[in-house]
Amino acid sequence: MHDDRQAQLEALLETPPTPTRRPTVPALEDRLFRLYPVLDHGFVRLVDYMGDDAAIVQAARVSYGAGTKTVNNDRGLIRYLMRHRHTTPLEMCEIKLHVKLPIFVARQWIRHRTANVNEYSARYSILDREFYIPSPENLAAQSTSNRQGRDQVLEGAEAQRVLELLRRDASTAYDTYEYLINDQGDGTPVDEDRSQLARELARMNLSLNYYTQWYWKVDLHNLLHFLSLRMDHHAQYEIRVYADLIGDMVKDWVPFAWEAFSDYRLGGSFFSREEVEMIKTALSGGDFEEAFANSGLSGREKREFRQKLGLGRAPKRD
Repeated sequence: MHDDRQAQLEALLETPPTPTRRPTVPALEDRLFRLYPVLDHGFVRLVDYMGDDAAIVQAARVSYGAGTKTVNNDRGLIRYLMRHRHTTPLEMCEIKLHVKLPIFVARQWIRHRTANVNEYSARYSILDREFYIPSPENLAAQSTSNRQGRDQVLEGAEAQRVLELLRRDASTAYDTYEYLINDQGDGTPVDEDRSQLARELARMNLSLNYYTQWYWKVDLHNLLHFLSLRMDHHAQYEIRVYADLIGDMVKDWVPFAWEAFSDYRLGGSFFSREEVEMIKTALSGGDFEEAFANSGLSGREKREFRQKLGLGRAPKRD
């Protein structure tokens, strides 16, 4: 981080809290403005938030305050809302994050079109020479069974060669970028005898592992949907580590909502009509394996259903 940006951040961290009538969450107040590192050059920083568990409850009840209800009432109501997918009260809470992330991760992230986003402009500003290189344990071959996944970790000379190529290409791309913009960083040319290519054109030479930054503001309902997908073990590692960190913030922010989300979404499963019928068969003493074999589910659906139930592979039938 540049010295001026670091100084601004330190000034924010040293700013004394101001009185407010708004509900605040002490654990989240302590997180405000702090940089939480992610990957090799990335970070997540909490900029602002609005609401708490009580705001969810108040929106559901459309009430002014606590009244005669208890903490258990609040927890029970939030669990009811999550269980029955009554999501609008969750939209009353919002969070704003400053995120620094590789461009290829940002392009995955932006597919969640339910937030307010303002990204660093490479048309106006000059990007830093910062690019993402995977750590050796995350450098893996293409999966042979999943087009979106990874397989075995690369090792030895092969891994070393891949890392060298990634660093070389990214460094070369930035050398070209610097040559094209011909700018010392203050608008003054490095070489007076050459033109300065427009920044909006020069940036197209950079690779997807270069870092960008944005402010990302989202309500709790849409944030939890994002986390349910990006915290999943199937999600790409480079976006999952951001989601895991944000999940820790949400746990501090709205502990009752997080508990319900963990129970009903992260740790829960959705079942199709056919799957529910098979569960009924098993609970009523019927032959589950026979119902399973004759269910009409595809091979993939059968594998996924058994995984949901933690049953592993189907036993061989005579």
